[in-house]
Amino acid sequence: MKKLFPLILLLTTITTIAQRPQGKRPEPIKITGTVLDKDTGEPLEYATLVLQSIRNPDRVTGGITNEKGVFEVETFPGKYNIRVEYISYKTYTLNDQMLQGATDLGTIELGLDVAQLEGVELVGERTTVELRLDKKVYNVGQDLTVKGGSVTDVLDNVPSVTVDVEGNISLRGNESVRILINGKPSALSGLSPEALQQLPADAIEKVEVITNPSARYDAEGTAGILNIILKQSKTAGLNGSVNVFAGNPDNFGGALSLNLRRKNFNIFTNTSFRYRDAPGNALFEQENFDENGNTASFQDEVRDFQRQNKNFNTNIGFELFLDETSSITNSFVYRKSSGENETDIDFSNFDANNVPTIQRNRFTVEDDNNERIQYSLNFEKRFNDEGHILTFDYQFSSGDEEENSLINEIILNDNSNLPTEQTLNDERQVNQLVQADYVLPFGKDNSSQLELGYRGTFNDFTTDFDFGILESNGNFISDPNFSNELNYREYVNAAYVQLGTKWGKFNILGGLRVENSDIGITLVDTNDVTDKDFTDWFPSLFLGYEFTETEQLTLSYSRRLRRPRSRFINPFPSRSSNTNLFQGNPDLNPTYTNAFDLGYLKRWDKVTFTTSGYFNRSTGVFQFITQETGDFVTIENPDDPTTPIVVPVQARTPINLATDSRYGAEFTTTYTPKRKWRLTWNLNLFQQELRGSNTFTNFQGEEITQNFDADNFTWFTRVSARLPLPYSINVQSNIFYRGASRNAQSRNKGILSTNLAFSKDVVKDKGTLTLNVSDVFNSRKRRSETRTANVFTDSEFQFRQRQVTLSFLYRFNQQQNQRRSGRRGQQQNNGGGGDDFEFEG
Repeated sequence: MKKLFPLILLLTTITTIAQRPQGKRPEPIKITGTVLDKDTGEPLEYATLVLQSIRNPDRVTGGITNEKGVFEVETFPGKYNIRVEYISYKTYTLNDQMLQGATDLGTIELGLDVAQLEGVELVGERTTVELRLDKKVYNVGQDLTVKGGSVTDVLDNVPSVTVDVEGNISLRGNESVRILINGKPSALSGLSPEALQQLPADAIEKVEVITNPSARYDAEGTAGILNIILKQSKTAGLNGSVNVFAGNPDNFGGALSLNLRRKNFNIFTNTSFRYRDAPGNALFEQENFDENGNTASFQDEVRDFQRQNKNFNTNIGFELFLDETSSITNSFVYRKSSGENETDIDFSNFDANNVPTIQRNRFTVEDDNNERIQYSLNFEKRFNDEGHILTFDYQFSSGDEEENSLINEIILNDNSNLPTEQTLNDERQVNQLVQADYVLPFGKDNSSQLELGYRGTFNDFTTDFDFGILESNGNFISDPNFSNELNYREYVNAAYVQLGTKWGKFNILGGLRVENSDIGITLVDTNDVTDKDFTDWFPSLFLGYEFTETEQLTLSYSRRLRRPRSRFINPFPSRSSNTNLFQGNPDLNPTYTNAFDLGYLKRWDKVTFTTSGYFNRSTGVFQFITQETGDFVTIENPDDPTTPIVVPVQARTPINLATDSRYGAEFTTTYTPKRKWRLTWNLNLFQQELRGSNTFTNFQGEEITQNFDADNFTWFTRVSARLPLPYSINVQSNIFYRGASRNAQSRNKGILSTNLAFSKDVVKDKGTLTLNVSDVFNSRKRRSETRTANVFTDSEFQFRQRQVTLSFLYRFNQQQNQRRSGRRGQQQNNGGGGDDFEFEG
């Protein structure tokens, strides 16, 4: 009942508002006309009719012309400003027109305006990055190197963001980043990197990089928030796109995007299917030491991955406009994936003198089935045209993932088989979200704004894990030492208030958020029960100064936290390797961070420059560390039965390790020397100071204290160039380099990768053909050195090899200016929470 009360309150409020008596609405009227080229008399297909209400300027409707240049639009009687627009043509305008019945605007002739054409395209380039008071906005629609790719490919090209070889996303080098879609958690973002690969790149309009979120946002994510805004057309009628792609290694699929907009409703969908065969590889060279520090043995472990996955995703939404100020949106997300992942590991063991002793092969076949659904209900009420707004949101999602692995191992020396191992892992999640936000502008010229709201998240996570031996007769013998059921409950109730105002060129926004967390952890088989209940306060403050329209300065502070998620809390070890295990820790506590940020943006005619300096101080930081479990894998040596091969087992697990001080600076420069040219350079440098130690009892009953103090300076840079070639071909190249780094136990070497893409508009510019090569030189590999008390490991890991993809995108009833220029007046705001407020920048 505790978690259902906010939902009952929400539904009661919505019902009350929805049942207000409404006046009888007038019947719609029809507006028609024809648009022609003034010089040639040819009809202009996809010209736009814009009808803007005089009484309510935010209420805009309209439509587009067909192949004969004819438009036919329904609207309600009233007084309107009328515009007819077409890229590279002068706009036709009729102001203060009273439309009371069916009206034929007749033939409208538009003349060419070359200056406007160049101006529109320049705006599209110059607004690639926008600096607002608490975020940076990157319009990503022109990035060729992500065509046929997924949302993770898009994020990997956004300044300040990196995606490592395993698909993990970092912001300014910190993996504690919160992923939102249209301002909210989503089944599309999920809790794992694989979930994000369901969303096609072409569905994304822009990415908001929020390095220091204000109090209106969830406090989760010490590095900040990445808010992915999906495309949704505002053009009347039916429009959309179809994208098909194929590549090598096997990678093919398609995506369909449709939008049907009428006066009273809007229906939209994004549906995609992808099949991918993603080969990868890894190498572990391990040196083992005895208690005196002398070399005892060596082991080489060579891994080969074959991941064959089928992914289907659909997002269907219906938006109903109750009147000119109210709307309700329902959306449904369904995601299903299945795959067979094969891991082939060759082990080679050597004695202390590096003489070969034994060879073995361990082969794992994992069947993975994942299904997730999500339903969202959103209500919006606008009280006036000045930003006075009330919104309610409810979201329910559930997911079920089943993994079944069979592991066979053979001793190659005498061709003998070890017992077959089997793991059964069933994960279930149920998540609910209830949210209400209220925005009230006030003061002279509405130069001040009050925001307040409530947010409740109620998440239940269950993992049933079983490991054992599968006998030849099919009997499964479970091992209780590695089998258990985990029930994890996380209920968070939060409220916030923030107040902002503007004096001339100066902006200030201050807020306070309070969150109460109720966490319960139960290991059913061993009856281990842990309950945690804590309340935290999260203040935020943002200052902004606008020197001119092209020069801005911001200063901000916020307090954040990082809660452990699925892979961090799951205590059940992976078994692909029986000597190098991976497992989570259900008893992790949150990490808390105080974050400071100073940002600056300057625009010239052809150059945009942004920079920021930042400092983060975190406590209770959890990192993955490697420890010897005290277990050993003992293998009979066919050449010497009296001297078996003994290999220590290591486990990699996260713990609340230390305090972390991180300070750095980033620079981004965009240069557009002429139309269709764009050069971008991003550089991020930071110093990390980690202080902490870990005390544990080893397998010999000795208490060991490990010191993990580490000072780490590292950097990464990205250079992107987009240039035109002959025959109207565009080329884009992205080069990324991440410098060497270190953490508590490991040293990581630098990584260099390059992406290259070519594109050409075809079919009268309605289609785009793109050839994309990801990781041209096949160099995207993580190379690390790790040292524990008795083991030194040199490793190399490549999650995905070079990928070549050919894609074809076809658009219908979409204008080039909508897909290319990204004009400010037609940008959709899906971020929520007052993004239109002027002191956003």
